[in-house]
Amino acid sequence: MMCQIVNHRIFGCNCTVIIVGVSFNSRSLSTSHTVRCFPSNTLHLSPLRTTPPHISTNLLPNLSLPQPHTAPTFENNLAFLLLSFLIPSTTHFEPTTHVTMVERSAGKLGWLIVRPKTVPFASRRTFFAFLWVAALASLFVWQRNSTNGLLTLDGIAPAPPPKLRPAVFCLTEFGGVGDGVTLNTEAFERGVRAISELGSRGGGQLNVPPGRWLTAPFNLTSHITLFLATHAVILAVQDEKYWPLMPPLPSYGDGREHPGPRYSSLIHGQNLRDVVITGHNGTINGQGQIWWTKFFQKLLHHTRGPLVQILWSSDIVISNITLRDSPFWTLHPYDCKNVTVKNVTILAPVYNAPNTDGIDPDSCEDMLIEDCYISVGDDAIAVKSGWDHYGIAYGKPSRNIVIRNLVVRSNVSSGISIGSEMSGGVSDILVENILVWESRRGMRIKTAPGRGGYVSQITFRNLVFKNVGVGIVIKTDYNQHPVSGYDPTILPILSDISFTNVRGQGVRVPVRIQGSEEIPVRNVTIQDMRVGIAYSYVNKPRFQCSFAQGQVLGTVFPAPCENFDQYNEQGQLVKQGSSMNVSDIDYEI
Repeated sequence: MMCQIVNHRIFGCNCTVIIVGVSFNSRSLSTSHTVRCFPSNTLHLSPLRTTPPHISTNLLPNLSLPQPHTAPTFENNLAFLLLSFLIPSTTHFEPTTHVTMVERSAGKLGWLIVRPKTVPFASRRTFFAFLWVAALASLFVWQRNSTNGLLTLDGIAPAPPPKLRPAVFCLTEFGGVGDGVTLNTEAFERGVRAISELGSRGGGQLNVPPGRWLTAPFNLTSHITLFLATHAVILAVQDEKYWPLMPPLPSYGDGREHPGPRYSSLIHGQNLRDVVITGHNGTINGQGQIWWTKFFQKLLHHTRGPLVQILWSSDIVISNITLRDSPFWTLHPYDCKNVTVKNVTILAPVYNAPNTDGIDPDSCEDMLIEDCYISVGDDAIAVKSGWDHYGIAYGKPSRNIVIRNLVVRSNVSSGISIGSEMSGGVSDILVENILVWESRRGMRIKTAPGRGGYVSQITFRNLVFKNVGVGIVIKTDYNQHPVSGYDPTILPILSDISFTNVRGQGVRVPVRIQGSEEIPVRNVTIQDMRVGIAYSYVNKPRFQCSFAQGQVLGTVFPAPCENFDQYNEQGQLVKQGSSMNVSDIDYEI
């Protein structure tokens, strides 16, 4: 488009027009009209079409004009958008139509007067609509000035990292290079060290800008915010020689996979307070493929490390990031209090990515997990509290945990699990608003003789299963134990577990509760359940129970097993349950 505008005395491109208090100049115009300016103080609007307009009165009377701008600005562009709104594409101007600029005094521009042939505001409603748009424009301009560039005509500018701490650093200040090849371990360590010195002042924020930042494991500090920008990827180095060894966790004794030391996590912290890992959906990538291959080939001699592990800490927030391809468990808070995990995506291949649990709260208290998407090669979430006699001796339960508003997938394990490492006890857990899709199991509680501990006061509600093998599972013979030393006579206690408002389709077995004579399952409540059975399993046992006692309330489909008392929706006993040792477990399904 051709746009050449002059001010009222000098022929050039520095004339400024104001529309309802928002100015624009000629270099920001991009309308379907050609504008030309002449030294005669008149702007002639040359038409691109031949259809005559119908214009007869002033368009914008008595609008004061500021001094001309010298360069197009955000306000210029925005004002033109307003002009485009006011002058629709069906309006065309004849060569004689003009805009006159009136000199007030000392060469200053006074008022812009358009002399059309018809009124462009056909009604007061149109005029007030224009004023409303102008007010919104002024708001955008103000917001732009207050946030240093919120919006441009070319699109939305990348949002800058929020300043969450009194001091903010960028990884590049410490020598970071985001080419995916350069090792940035020292850059991360220097950044964390700088923040550790600011603890008394509220700590600091370490920004990871867009790029691929290869690193070996590094430690966090208290009062830190690790902020990952959009397209920022922290990449784990794959050579295991860069991964330091650490003592086994006390509630796991000699080691989870191998006796002796274990590998560190990629991002590690212990004995910390006030830690935030967040961003604009940046990614922490464990590049776990090499670890999975070595695991299957039995080439590892130590327990693999998680992707993110925080121990003995409090006031932890992890939000708005993606975690993927962990060598082992993905996010492992251990013996922590006041932990929030929100808006996190966790990914790993659904097959051949062993033990890539999504989130494993382990001996944690006061924890919230919400609004996450998890698709991994093991349990999406597994609440734990130590392993056999080591966990019993450590004695730290997981309790007061809320898990809600999740979409999860686990082809080889479960959507939400409790256990099997639950020897310190698990209680007061709320799981609600969960969709489990294309998974082997939905909700699962797993334990075994020798675990000890307890699972009690567990509430599941508002569950949806889509194409799931077994919807609800309670299993008491999950026999994975330390190499030696556990006592099989130490038995766990399972009681007070409820499931409310359960829906599903394409489910093979809706319920499988497998207690045993040693470990009965007591006081299970199931209320309002309607689950559609996968077509090829309609004639198989659907509601399987052994050594389980409880009650069903209201409408439950498929029909419950004989172990449970049945109540109608008014709370009246309809049928008394039979002996709780009825066994109807079909593991062929």
